[in-house]
Amino acid sequence: MKAVLGLEDGTIIRGTGFGAEGIVSGELVFTTQYTGYEEALTDPSYKGQILMFTYPLIGNYGVSGNCFESDGVKAEALVVREACPEPSNHLSKRNIFKLMEDEGKPGIAGVDTRMLTIKTREHGTMRAALVNGSNDGEEAVRIAREQPSISDIDLISKVTCPEPYTIKSEFRNADDPVNVVLVDLGRKLSIERSLLARGIDVTVVPATASPSLIGSYDPDLLFFSNGPGDPQQATDAVSAVKHFMGELPIVGICLGHQVISRALGADTYKLKFGHRGANQPVKDLESGIVHITSQNHGFAVDEDSLEETEVAVTQLNANDRTVEGIAHKYLDMFSVQYHPDAHPGPLDTEGIFFNKVLKLAGGKK
Repeated sequence: MKAVLGLEDGTIIRGTGFGAEGIVSGELVFTTQYTGYEEALTDPSYKGQILMFTYPLIGNYGVSGNCFESDGVKAEALVVREACPEPSNHLSKRNIFKLMEDEGKPGIAGVDTRMLTIKTREHGTMRAALVNGSNDGEEAVRIAREQPSISDIDLISKVTCPEPYTIKSEFRNADDPVNVVLVDLGRKLSIERSLLARGIDVTVVPATASPSLIGSYDPDLLFFSNGPGDPQQATDAVSAVKHFMGELPIVGICLGHQVISRALGADTYKLKFGHRGANQPVKDLESGIVHITSQNHGFAVDEDSLEETEVAVTQLNANDRTVEGIAHKYLDMFSVQYHPDAHPGPLDTEGIFFNKVLKLAGGKK
């Protein structure tokens, strides 16, 4: 199938299309992970984005469905150097071509992803459009330029759960259960799994949940998840943090980290090309230990804006010194920018983070 990728700067890339035929637009972003394409494609944080892998071969171990982080592919499209048609894995049920076809998502292969990655690093993320079934590059560029900025799109509403639901942990203490309310800004399922594995009951509520709805579940702790887009769009979540701070322990991951920071008086800003991959070094400022982490975000907390707040920076990215963790100086509130739940990526911080969550919620480590 003919396919063409157009960028807002006028770049036109032609390749071989696969998956669904049609036209999609989004912000072109790259991830440096070698494996974990199932997890990445189904991560709701990629909503509104066209996902490009820097690793040249994608799909070689097929698609099992066991590693999904949501109910399906959330990235708008897939860009790869080479897509493997014949995977080798006894767990595989279909190849990457069939996955994208089944999900109604387009992909393009035969692309010089190294050139596009270098271009993105130099010029920053750009709006893009992928047209499967055509070679009209000028049309792809026009569509790319006409789409709104990702900061102007409410992506959270497209991935949050429609109704609240509760999952009881099989490891729960029936005599003294611990309940966490997870505000779904576009959560990865691995966050739920990490909480449930520690005996914590999880009640998931939509991103627009009111304080009265959240409070009706009598939570021991309030948790704000990851999600897509600009944290300035998460106004309801910011209001919920302000309502419950000082009343409940509050924690967050990724977009949840940015939401908590904004509620505490910090500003956020868009990174040039973001952090997406499974090898980002994060230095803990108290212990001095550098952890290797999984990350997927295009926005960050402005460290200078924290100076007049009651917030302390606890962790920094060892590459560019962006804020990776914060904690309130007096209240039970902390958050991290990276994904301690990983999937894909290293689990270096999974136990540290979620055991601390359990302790704050009143459970036993």
